[in-house]
Parts: sequence; structure tokens; C-alpha cells
Amino acid sequence: MDTIMDSLAGLDNFAVYFGLSIVFLFVFKLVYALVTPHDEWKLVKEEKNVAAAIGFGGAIVGFAIALASAATHSVAIVDFIIWAVVAIIAQSLAFALLRFTFMPKIAQRINENEVSAGVMLASMSIAVGLLNAACMTY
Repeated sequence: MDTIMDSLAGLDNFAVYFGLSIVFLFVFKLVYALVTPHDEWKLVKEEKNVAAAIGFGGAIVGFAIALASAATHSVAIVDFIIWAVVAIIAQSLAFALLRFTFMPKIAQRINENEVSAGVMLASMSIAVGLLNAACMTY
């Protein structure tokens, strides 16, 4: 019985970090929708746009990778919150970098359901998420 109780000793911390992670995923969705000139959620839900689904899915995965690193390496809840905000900013900048340098017509191409554009956006988002996560180690 002691082994079970010892295992569950961190359940309160898990619940706080996991709950905050879910909240931050939702916040990321809102911020990302503000940063991008196209409405991914509408494109995916109403228009069944595959390119938007791939790009948006990659952005969420990239953010989740960075968020996981923030949870793993933070020393307190406040530390986790700060790094979660940094991850949101980094992922938003990833879209801006792609849009204003490599693929200036990415939003238009995603609106037109060009799958290759969605794949490139997802790839950039996941790559930035991995780099973001790696840079959060200290």
C-alpha cells in the first residue's frame, strides 16, 4: 500500500501541470488564429481543407513539444507558465518567418487547399517546436 501511496504522491503536481498544459493548448489555438491571416479552424471544420489541417496540426504538435519541455524542465509553476508563453511566441514567430521569408503566399496556398503548403507549414512548426524544446534545457 505504501508503494501505491508513494507513486501517487506527485498526483497533485501532475494535475496542475496537465491542467495548465490543456489551458495553454487552448490559448495557443487562439493566439495562432490571431497571428495567421486565414482561419484554420473554419477551413478544417467547415471546408474540410486538408492543407489547413496539416499545417494547423503541425503547429499544435510543435507547440506541444515545446510545452512538454517546459513542463519537464521547469522548477516551479511560475517557471512553467513563463516558458509556455515563450513557446507560444516562438511558434507564432515560426509562422511569421515562413510567411514573410520562405513562402510569402503560404496563407493563400493553404486557403486554396494546397497540401504541399500545409506540409511545409507543419514541418516548420514541428522543427521550431523541437528547437524550442531543446533550447529550454538549462
